Amino acid sequence: MSVALRSLGKRFGGLDVLREVGIEVGDGEFVALVGPSGCGKSTLLRVVAGLEDATSGDVLIDGRRVNDVPPQGRDVAMVFQSYALFPHLSAGDNIGYGPRVRGEPAAEAASAVARAAGILGLGALLARRPGQLSGGQRQRVAMGRAIVRGPRAFLFDEPLSNLDAQLRVHMRAEVRALHARMGRSTLYVTHDQTEAMTMADRVVVLRGGVVEQAGRPLDLYDRPANAFVAGFIGSPSMVMLPAEGRGGRLLLGDGTDAGAAPVAGPVTLGIRPEAFVVDPAGPFALRVEVVEATGAETHLVGTVAGSPARALLRGRPGARAGEEVRLGAPDRHLFDAATGARL
Repeated sequence: MSVALRSLGKRFGGLDVLREVGIEVGDGEFVALVGPSGCGKSTLLRVVAGLEDATSGDVLIDGRRVNDVPPQGRDVAMVFQSYALFPHLSAGDNIGYGPRVRGEPAAEAASAVARAAGILGLGALLARRPGQLSGGQRQRVAMGRAIVRGPRAFLFDEPLSNLDAQLRVHMRAEVRALHARMGRSTLYVTHDQTEAMTMADRVVVLRGGVVEQAGRPLDLYDRPANAFVAGFIGSPSMVMLPAEGRGGRLLLGDGTDAGAAPVAGPVTLGIRPEAFVVDPAGPFALRVEVVEATGAETHLVGTVAGSPARALLRGRPGARAGEEVRLGAPDRHLFDAATGARL
């Protein structure tokens, strides 16, 4: 199944939540939607599911316009952040609730529940109620309820955000394995760009209801279309240094010569923290304020030319707070200071 949005718009009162959104999810593709809170991610998912009406534009499923088709006729299943389980029902009855209310034969419903439980490793937990399950187990039950519908596409609305960090890592692998096993088109909303980068075939970055960039995860990381995407994709975030191109050179805010640059006028120099290297002759003087040693890596937090900066270095460079460390950065990005567009 393919899902396509054409010039999609959604307005609540006088507020445009989505504006001219164009997205395509190919058959069997896993596409993640990311962006800051309030950018329209969950609203977009609800419009695709039929839980909200589009103000303008089209929702197409397998090429068919479904704007006027009710949710149950769209052949998609949605997994919510809150799990939305019935607390008085067992895990098995939660998974089988849909087939029962649709009047499917009991034997078929039981077979569907057993099949979903087998896929998700829930066989030994079907008699337990949600209150007797861990967060990860409850999320698997919610996914099982979606699976038994036999949908041709899955919609996930921040399904892992209520889990602790360690469990989120585990469940990322489970969701990706489920996608690989079932081969269904998947549209996955998350505020966690690490989830998007590690799970998706393609990532769509939203801001203010507008698509800023869409592409393969590493393409967004390597060649962000603008300063917003550059700062949002990647953890820790890209270091942004005000600069100016003058006479073929790039000058930082304090006049430091950062090397040759084929630009003129105000620009923003972007450097990923992991792109910094210790270099006694390097142009970047990092005044260290905090040292965060994690074992294999060391984070040096401070300022470069008066701007906030962070260097992520392999090993243990031995720097201390209050010291100045000279750094080089062969991999750099330049953005227009006024528009943020990539140069």
